[in-house]
Amino acid sequence: MLAHLIRQSRHLLMGAALASIASGVCSVLLLTQINAVLSAPGGTDTSALAWRFGAFAVAAMLARMASSVLFERLSQGAHAELRRFISARVMAAEFRKLEEIGGPKVHAALSEHSARVADFFVSFPAILVNAVIVLGCLVYMAWLSWQVFLAAVLVIGLGSLGYHLAHLKAIGHLGAASKEQDRLYDHFRSLVDGAKELRLHSAKRGRFARDVLGDSIEKVRQARTFGMSLFSISVAWGNFLIYAFIGLVLFMLVGEVPDRARIMTGFALVFVYMVVPLEGLLLALPRANLAKVSGARIDEITRQLGQQGGEAEEDAAPALASLALQGIAHRYYHEGTDDLFTLGPVELSFAPGQITYLVGGNGSGKTSLAKLLVGLYRPEQGAIVLNGVAVDDASRDGYRQLFSAIFSDFHLFDQLLDGTSPELDAQGNALIAKLNLQHKVQLRNGAFTTRALSQGQRKRLALVVVYLEDRPFLVFDEWAADQDPLFKDVFYRELLPELKARGKTVLVISHDDRYFHLADRLIRMVDGQIVAIDTPAAAAPVVQESSLETVA
Repeated sequence: MLAHLIRQSRHLLMGAALASIASGVCSVLLLTQINAVLSAPGGTDTSALAWRFGAFAVAAMLARMASSVLFERLSQGAHAELRRFISARVMAAEFRKLEEIGGPKVHAALSEHSARVADFFVSFPAILVNAVIVLGCLVYMAWLSWQVFLAAVLVIGLGSLGYHLAHLKAIGHLGAASKEQDRLYDHFRSLVDGAKELRLHSAKRGRFARDVLGDSIEKVRQARTFGMSLFSISVAWGNFLIYAFIGLVLFMLVGEVPDRARIMTGFALVFVYMVVPLEGLLLALPRANLAKVSGARIDEITRQLGQQGGEAEEDAAPALASLALQGIAHRYYHEGTDDLFTLGPVELSFAPGQITYLVGGNGSGKTSLAKLLVGLYRPEQGAIVLNGVAVDDASRDGYRQLFSAIFSDFHLFDQLLDGTSPELDAQGNALIAKLNLQHKVQLRNGAFTTRALSQGQRKRLALVVVYLEDRPFLVFDEWAADQDPLFKDVFYRELLPELKARGKTVLVISHDDRYFHLADRLIRMVDGQIVAIDTPAAAAPVVQESSLETVA
């Protein structure tokens, strides 16, 4: 990921790097001018040195400004590019893969990990400038005395070895903290989504706070603290070696030599000047390592997401003349049996202007069959045939444009995402009034004025969205489960017949047995198998609502 971002912005990065190098070089040249003034004999004219000092100072300032601005642009650009890249991979991933990976990992990649990779470009100028200053100081030191320079290289080598060993250990802990952070995001979501349950059960609330959320927070804290502490220890070790080297030079390496005062002054100045950049360099490197860990984590998540086949063009909903499921089957883990659950093989066909009810007990495979039907799951055997042509990976996204669906775990966007027009707003508001929501919400410029509604009311708004999408095939997964009897009646007796009259194909997953007689077909499922396909005559209406098992 880091390599991709660097390649993509290589020209801007090169300009920013050159500005950083120029800033570091000017800083080292400032050091030489300072040392020249301090070592100059009394009465020497230093006006030329003053002009050079001023020129180098201005050049260092301008170069640092340019470097900082360019790297800030790189940072923000990298952050935006990462978010676009991850979002695109999420939207291109197979739905089943996305379910397996889970939302918290994706949220972590979009927020924390992408921010840390972007931080790399902010810390990079500090790394580059300080590295140039340290390197320039070493070169100046070699010019003053090659013996002292060799000793300095030995000391820096020892410091680098200690830093490298600490780095290897620290990266492991930071990687573990990064993975635990993904789980922590899932707990944060539970903290909000499970607010009702936590407030109704104090013991559960305490265990969640202590054993789940608290434990995860503590694991992240411990791993990050240990990892960053190793970096801090390595920095302290480097500083100790620098000061030990200063003492070695001052009291042992520089003996009674000509120009001893000038050499001692030069070395003391170089050491003092180099300590701060060296410390800054060692402190900035952990941020780069964190970016490396986060970049690797983003790589891992996006690789797990994979990529589906061809992508359909916008507004490319195909026509529906016939649709058949020919021996399709799907296997997945079933919590109820703690084993792999096999759905199918299923043989079904659908035609325009047909209302089909799909019924069965909980866990019988109804929703999974619906997800296979609409193309969210890929069948592991068999074929889906649309208008006489089998759907493959390349055409699956185009096939999905045939459907609008409201699943039980639906999401309601705050706007239609189908463009805006006064006619669309008027049509939507008429549907909102029909569903008795006109006093709570309106459609304005293609957006809902609020989504702060009950679950049943949000489902009614989702129904408005489905109507306005005007797709050939509509799927409703337990839509009426959260509705009052009045709106159940409107849904089954008014809206579904209206959709049928408009030539729509409709699949309704339902437990409302008092309305079964209104279906053109009634498909019953048990343990992943279709056990019966009844006609309305075989599904006589009942006066009172009862359980599906009783009717069966």
